[in-house]
Amino acid sequence: MNMGLTGGIATGKSSVSAFLASKGALIIDADVIAREVMLPGHPVLAATVQRFGQAILHEDGTLDRKKLGSIVFGNPEERKALEAITHPAIRQEMRERAVAYRTEYPDKLVVSDIPLLYESGLENGFDEVMVVYVPRSVQKERLMIRDGLTSEQADARLGAQMDIELKKRRADIVIDNSGSWLETEKQLAAFWHRKGLS
Repeated sequence: MNMGLTGGIATGKSSVSAFLASKGALIIDADVIAREVMLPGHPVLAATVQRFGQAILHEDGTLDRKKLGSIVFGNPEERKALEAITHPAIRQEMRERAVAYRTEYPDKLVVSDIPLLYESGLENGFDEVMVVYVPRSVQKERLMIRDGLTSEQADARLGAQMDIELKKRRADIVIDNSGSWLETEKQLAAFWHRKGLS
């Protein structure tokens, strides 16, 4: 089975992903692949340097994420230019890994962990989509504690993503992570059992 996994910032998606992996699911992490395509020698990094200039590199040829971030954050045109370079390559790599996993391990659950799954319009590529959910008030509180943000900073980050209630409504499977982790584990175990996964 090919499942998409998403949520919002500070909803606990990484913990859910780790739990599924511990049960034997094969995880394809969009964030990990996004870092891989920016490693020296990768054509995506070369194309990024060509577009944004040598100044985005450290002396050793690795990407200076802060420098690139300062160019693209707050500048929608530049961000779109970066996404046009990186997103197709990341999606292609994710598709190839999913096909390889399904071919090699047909009985395993293949989970593609994609933070902006709905925002990127990728939901149709999966048998089902699981959303890790907490109410926005809990999301904001956890985000402020986790990242040491002010109320305004947390609101700005949350405002940049699709509303978690909307994601919840669009999901095939909702994992409510607003209670204790034990309660979340029970929901995941029930999902695993329901799907007859071994």
